[in-house]
Amino acid sequence: MPYHEDDYLQLSGIQHFAFCRRQWALIHVENQWAENYRTTDGELMHGNAHNAAFSESRGNTLIQRAVRVHSPTLGVSGACDVLEFHRKPGGITLPGREGTWQPYPVEYKRGKPGTTEGDALQLCGQALCLEEMLCCEIPSGALYYGEIRHRENVEFTAALREQVHSLLREMHEIYTRGYTPKVKPGKGCNACSLKELCLPKLLRTRSVSAYLKEAMDEP
Repeated sequence: MPYHEDDYLQLSGIQHFAFCRRQWALIHVENQWAENYRTTDGELMHGNAHNAAFSESRGNTLIQRAVRVHSPTLGVSGACDVLEFHRKPGGITLPGREGTWQPYPVEYKRGKPGTTEGDALQLCGQALCLEEMLCCEIPSGALYYGEIRHRENVEFTAALREQVHSLLREMHEIYTRGYTPKVKPGKGCNACSLKELCLPKLLRTRSVSAYLKEAMDEP
């Protein structure tokens, strides 16, 4: 059954969830957040990509920014940093444009390619939303990394698509339960902006919100 709009999760949460289920729950279930250099730098870079008023045409490529997407089937909503339309046979028609056009989502990331699939999963989630909205097939997209100033093509394979579906089912289950998973500290913890809020070594049975409330109530 399709999800109701009130039950939509944030599409960007796929990357958080793939990186660390606890981090995702702290942000999306407990509404905890903290900034560090990486998050601030990333916001600055995305600020340029998210200028929805800016669109351009480069030959056989149309470029739109901050395109809102959603999927009742997956129960998510969000935005594509950049959505390109490449003029190709067999694509979709666009109002006021001749020919047919192939959608090609592009996601901007501040750093460099990592060792996890989180970035590719988030991009694939965008493509699945677009496919549902535009009634088309999107075979690939791109990840642009600011640190190396290079984009990498991502093929939306059957395995990657199924992984997105599987993660979103788990995300909806955890969100509905209002549950924050516990995790073992790892290498990625040092770079996490929520390191001081997570406190995985201290919080054995309580949620972060309960811990913070108790700390604030102390005289």
